[in-house]
Amino acid sequence: MNKISVCSTLLAALLLSACDDDSVEVVQVEKPVITTETEIKVVEVPVIVEVPAGSASAMQVGTRPNFLIQDMEGSALKTKLEQCANGPFYKTDFSIGHRGAPMQFPEHTKESYIAAAKMGAGILECDVAFTKDKELVCRHSQCDLHTTTNILATYLGQKCTTPFVPGDPENGIAAQAMCCTSDITLAEFKTLKGKMDAANSMATTVEEYMDGTANWRTDLYSSRGTLMTHAQSIELFKSLGVKMTPELKTPSVAMPFDGFTQKAYAQKMIDEYKAANVDPKNVWAQSFNRDDVVYWIKENPEFGAQAVYLDDRYEAQAADNETMVSAEQIVHNPELLSPTMEELAADGVNIIAPPLWMLLTEEGGEIVPSPYAKAAKAAGLGIITWTLERSGHLASGGGWYYQSINGSLYGETMIDNDGDTFKVLDVLAKEVGVLGVFSDWPATTTYYASCMGMPASI
Repeated sequence: MNKISVCSTLLAALLLSACDDDSVEVVQVEKPVITTETEIKVVEVPVIVEVPAGSASAMQVGTRPNFLIQDMEGSALKTKLEQCANGPFYKTDFSIGHRGAPMQFPEHTKESYIAAAKMGAGILECDVAFTKDKELVCRHSQCDLHTTTNILATYLGQKCTTPFVPGDPENGIAAQAMCCTSDITLAEFKTLKGKMDAANSMATTVEEYMDGTANWRTDLYSSRGTLMTHAQSIELFKSLGVKMTPELKTPSVAMPFDGFTQKAYAQKMIDEYKAANVDPKNVWAQSFNRDDVVYWIKENPEFGAQAVYLDDRYEAQAADNETMVSAEQIVHNPELLSPTMEELAADGVNIIAPPLWMLLTEEGGEIVPSPYAKAAKAAGLGIITWTLERSGHLASGGGWYYQSINGSLYGETMIDNDGDTFKVLDVLAKEVGVLGVFSDWPATTTYYASCMGMPASI
């Protein structure tokens, strides 16, 4: 309780002015006033973050994850995954759309990107090549237009580096063609339509050559394949609410190309993100060329901080520059690789991205992290890997992407059914500790990440 003085002078003055009577005596009176004490407290209130355009109800994982789960052998992992059949599923950066969703959609097309985003991929990839007039477009290779587009069926086919030459099946002579983005202008590129990446090597006609899609893929969604420029992909990805991982493709032509240097090429890609006001934290620039990554680190540090070195040292020579490093040595003796993990870290590289087989090995009948994976982590490098769902049926071992765990290099196979996709994914996530996984069908990685409660993409 407090006692305060209340001055009545103002009230009196008002009364006096109202009656205009100079004989009125003004008296100041003190009156006790009872007040309650005010206590101020700071209360912490939990903040609920709503994930825009990536809430559980927006994600469509479809039926394939369940198909894979039912194909798994009985295990605690299978039981856990079965319990997540009804979701919720949400967008996550762990799920990276490799060229979109090319298992069923023509790669690097608007339709493929939208499909991947619908499946919960938090990050989408545009592989970046350049046209004859030095404009950037989304293509996996500078010279893949003959297998990924309809160029051979158009008048532009005559502008190709190697126009179509029929094969001779009777004598075992393959058909020939090579069409590059640098063969045509941007305006010409935009007239093309994307198709599934494939070719019939023994074709005698263009129509036969273009009809080569693998039987485990489909042409069902190839009726409309909208090609994208790099700048268009940025705007599309922004509208889809996803992050971005562009890969600067190694040129198939001699550089400089008509005065266009490698550094200008690397800078132009970054400049298109700056022009679009994209937060560098939402961009993971990639390259197999170490010099590109180092250039970004030095000249564009805000983007270089999470630039990704795509590790192709599996094709490189050992440190003595004489002995070729075998696949088995890469997995078990990463110290033979040049540059070393420590040298990459010293360059400022923070993230490395090898194919998934380099991260895994077999031990005691189990899939375990490889010495390569352990060496990368010991050097402080974050790891992203590629590419899940790109090998067709796994019953036959999965091919190149699984060579370190399917008996191709040593030991017994750990891969004998399609459901082993989840077994591999579980080791990559929990034991190797990868930051994300590129997939040709992002629904699978989205299902896994959502089921395991991995962070949502925001």
